[in-house]
Amino acid sequence: MPYYVVWVGAEPGIYDNWNDCRKRIIGFPGARYKKFNTLAEAEEAFGSSRSSKPKAVKLSGSESPIQDALAVDAACSGNPGVMEYRGVHVGSRQEWFNFKIELGTNNIGEFLAIVHALALYKIRGLDWPVYSDSHNAILWVKAGRCKTKLVRDSNTEAVFERIDSAEKWLRENRFTNPILKWDTSKWGEIPADFGRK
Repeated sequence: MPYYVVWVGAEPGIYDNWNDCRKRIIGFPGARYKKFNTLAEAEEAFGSSRSSKPKAVKLSGSESPIQDALAVDAACSGNPGVMEYRGVHVGSRQEWFNFKIELGTNNIGEFLAIVHALALYKIRGLDWPVYSDSHNAILWVKAGRCKTKLVRDSNTEAVFERIDSAEKWLRENRFTNPILKWDTSKWGEIPADFGRK
């Protein structure tokens, strides 16, 4: 049975099946892994990365999304306007959370949705990835800050309180869950899409 060593990924280690290895490397920048025929070879390679030559991850066009993952999306009626976001399990299409606030923007909703999913994963002890179709929101989460241009005032205070809470969570919590860009061109609309385009 083959074994897979992940040197750089969401969770470095040795895995005894491709699916577990794949979950740790897909979408992870600079991921490094290699397949070995025996556990002894894998353990030796993992213990000394100089003894092997890991390869960079290459995704083929036939790759499909990981089923045990949450996909998140947001919708906004106006910009700013009534904003909501939700998280949906990719495999079952079951909605896991849905949040609505009176005044916000789509980008804020996308940011909050990712952080909400990460916090939920931490509570449940899940190592799943999060899918988002928002490049900006992914960058904001990785930076640990919502870089919105929305003005903070009495009308927007509720959404800014939510942003403050999300940024605080990012400062105080470490996570290894990959945050992956949903490939709409290959997979269609993200499962959490509100269908209002």
